[in-house]
Amino acid sequence: MRRFGFLVMLAALAAGGVFVVRRAAQPSSAAVSELLPRGTICFAHVPDFSRTREQWHGSDLYQLYREPTVQDFLGKPLSKLPKQDVASQTLQEIDQLDPKDAFVAVTSIENNNPRFAGGLRFRGNRSDAEKILNRWISPLTRDGSKHETVDYEHHNIDIVGSEPNQIATVYDGQRFFASNDLAELKAILDRADHREKDRQSTLSGDNEFLSAAKHMPSGYAFQFYLQPKLLTQKLASLPTGVRWQIPEDQNALLGEIGSICGAMRFDNGKMHDTLFVAAPKPKDQTLTRSSLQLGTTDTFLYIAKLLNFERLAALSQTGAGTTAGGWLQKVFVVSERAGVTIDDWNAAFEGEAGTLADWPEHAHWPSLIATIPVKDAERANKVVTAVTAAIDEDAVWNKTEKDGARYFVMQTPASLISITPTVAVSNRIVIAGLDTGAVEAAMNRAKSDGRNPASPLSNSAHYRSAAGLLPEPTNLFAYVDMPLLYSRLDAALRPILLMSAAFMPAISDHVDVTKLPPPETVTKHLSPIVCWQRYDGDGYVAESVGPITLNQAALGVGLAAGWWAFGHEKAP
Repeated sequence: MRRFGFLVMLAALAAGGVFVVRRAAQPSSAAVSELLPRGTICFAHVPDFSRTREQWHGSDLYQLYREPTVQDFLGKPLSKLPKQDVASQTLQEIDQLDPKDAFVAVTSIENNNPRFAGGLRFRGNRSDAEKILNRWISPLTRDGSKHETVDYEHHNIDIVGSEPNQIATVYDGQRFFASNDLAELKAILDRADHREKDRQSTLSGDNEFLSAAKHMPSGYAFQFYLQPKLLTQKLASLPTGVRWQIPEDQNALLGEIGSICGAMRFDNGKMHDTLFVAAPKPKDQTLTRSSLQLGTTDTFLYIAKLLNFERLAALSQTGAGTTAGGWLQKVFVVSERAGVTIDDWNAAFEGEAGTLADWPEHAHWPSLIATIPVKDAERANKVVTAVTAAIDEDAVWNKTEKDGARYFVMQTPASLISITPTVAVSNRIVIAGLDTGAVEAAMNRAKSDGRNPASPLSNSAHYRSAAGLLPEPTNLFAYVDMPLLYSRLDAALRPILLMSAAFMPAISDHVDVTKLPPPETVTKHLSPIVCWQRYDGDGYVAESVGPITLNQAALGVGLAAGWWAFGHEKAP
């Protein structure tokens, strides 16, 4: 596994730069793409570490971190962490190098051997840079005592280590390049010195890359690019014993994706993500956001998303190994067993789902509902009857009629947290939730006339300002009111934390809950998170803006869940 060390090191350097470094005045992936071969599988690029650090220090999240009450609260837990001498030294070395155009790439995979390449421009003299870069690379080689030098076009290429962990490095003025393949390094050096001038042989002449890059912002702190089809093709060509087996149906879905490209930048203190996925154009639909009328002054989450029932049925098969995929598969299997076809789904509902979460000021926990507009009430009742059976085939559902709507309420045993799964169907909308009162209240709000009338949510200053940050969406819109969410979390959890500390004094060894920052100190640095998606010419473009973005939040939750699962798996 150490042969992947080179990739891990440079990828960590590039990704970490989003938070510790600055970008150049006019960054672009063009210069990097001219160095990489056509057919490069993936690469990541950080234009300027130092400027991104300056912008990070001006971000809303960093300003929150620097608040005195926040620093006071974090003092004890941070003091428990291991000493960060190595990390501090690395940051000092990054500052000394002042890297520009740092990149790492997987250029190919041959015979189970990924071919990596990376490089950067540095500040200062070569001697100082060598001391730092050699120190970073030396732990990644199997045998650092093995060393040889190869002369190539007035350059000295150093090769350190033994196969399969050899790393070849070369300096070209203020530029540094490295690869685990000597031929690849020579090719990059030829392009950097303009001996190789065939643009079509480089990534910059690849139409797939050019198509994706045109959707990216001209200035960014971090960018990545991936060609999934090339990756799956390379993996499929590996020997049987080491081949990554991809189910045929999943491979077909991956085959529809031409490329994936993403970038992150800072925008007036906020983080701004852009993601492009090259894919076939979907069927013509318009995102109406009709469920917005159900929002209230206590709504902290709103999502509107176009649906494709045929694609959901396909995903229920490809994702059957996951919890969500297994449940989705069960829904379609049980529905089909009850005589509900995809045609019934399409005839019963509009292809747009809504999700709203409310948290009233004096409520202990939030309420969540999901909605979908109805086209054919009779077929909608047929589908809902089948779906409720799929949720739990052993459960008893009470069916009642109220004000023109039919309610399906699951009988549940009494518990500390009251949950009463409820689905309501009218001739206009289906509303599902875990609380009967919340579903009934939403159904009453849905009775107002008009396709998308104004609501307390749509009229709120937070929503209007956040929604105005991005263009009109066509496929997805998501909104999270972070100040409202944090204030409700603080009110719900602060008393519990204080009580827990009183009954379990050991907690005080790690954190002083009496020093929790006042909620207003936190919320003044928070703003809503907004995300949209639309189809633009040759693929989907998604953007997200906020103190953190939805992509970053999802990544953080995923990493936390993975860490928790890994820890429990290793536990005796």
